[in-house]
Amino acid sequence: MDEMQERNPTVIMVVDGYTLNPGDLSWDELARWGSLVICDRMEPERVVESCRRSTLVLTNKVPFSRETIEQLPGLRYIGVTATGYNIVDVAAACEREIVVTNVPSYGTRSVAQMVFAHLLNLTQRVAHHAETVRQGRWGRCPDFCYWDFPLIELEGLTMGIVGLGRIGWAVAELAGAFGMRVLAHDSDPAVAARASGGVEFVELDDLFRRSDVVSLHCPLAEQTERLVDARRLGLMKPTAFLINTARGPLVDAAALAEALNEGRIAGAGLDVLAEEPPPDADPLRAAKNCFITPHIAWATRSARQRLLKVAVENVAAFLSRQPQNVVS
Repeated sequence: MDEMQERNPTVIMVVDGYTLNPGDLSWDELARWGSLVICDRMEPERVVESCRRSTLVLTNKVPFSRETIEQLPGLRYIGVTATGYNIVDVAAACEREIVVTNVPSYGTRSVAQMVFAHLLNLTQRVAHHAETVRQGRWGRCPDFCYWDFPLIELEGLTMGIVGLGRIGWAVAELAGAFGMRVLAHDSDPAVAARASGGVEFVELDDLFRRSDVVSLHCPLAEQTERLVDARRLGLMKPTAFLINTARGPLVDAAALAEALNEGRIAGAGLDVLAEEPPPDADPLRAAKNCFITPHIAWATRSARQRLLKVAVENVAAFLSRQPQNVVS
């Protein structure tokens, strides 16, 4: 134990540390601020027992409900190692004067990169064609090349971005670099007022009608849950693609699966689902032209390194009585 820990016997519990740090990062800087306990994974029913001695906890996906918070009298701080913090009952934390923090912008470029990873797969069918080569099909081909799907150039297509925060702007920049036109919708009128050239702000339904690609970047709230429903899917072009790297519940899964299976839109690239991990009954798992990645847009090493750095800074600021990134 170093001098910092001797002066500060604070117990810090990380309840689900593995996805943030599966072993390629270091917890040492966090350990300087107290007696550190790392749990790679924790079932929700074990939280109260495991955190009973903790003053500070860090969580990514393990929920801290009102019931849980009320059973942890020594808890003074909840650090969410993510941008979204809906897993914490913030109102209950406020009543107990527990500070809740998040990490607002660590993964902007990584998530924007994933948007185009999905889009390029949809337009070039990279994974499919690579697999056919592995299976020997190119070697048996009577022609020098082949393709199973129409190959689509991005230049001249229209990208519709729902939610023009940091990630939305990063996606708009990349779309511009590919020569795409950019439409955007944001619920905050001030966003449109601050907009620079190259982005046309439109009403939401107009965006769905006109876009060749719709990419979701809005937060999950009561008014955005199932924002992409059967009606809005019906507005999209039959050649259009839907990309969701934001939150799964923004999309009505059953309605999207039906639209894909009936060919009413051309495809979807999803990094998030309403229930994660998905159950066998999730209709999107078997939907046509639906490509799902396991919520990894945020998980590049660079992004996770930034996330851990800010999470430690949040703890240090709280213990120095100058909390930052407070959401409670």
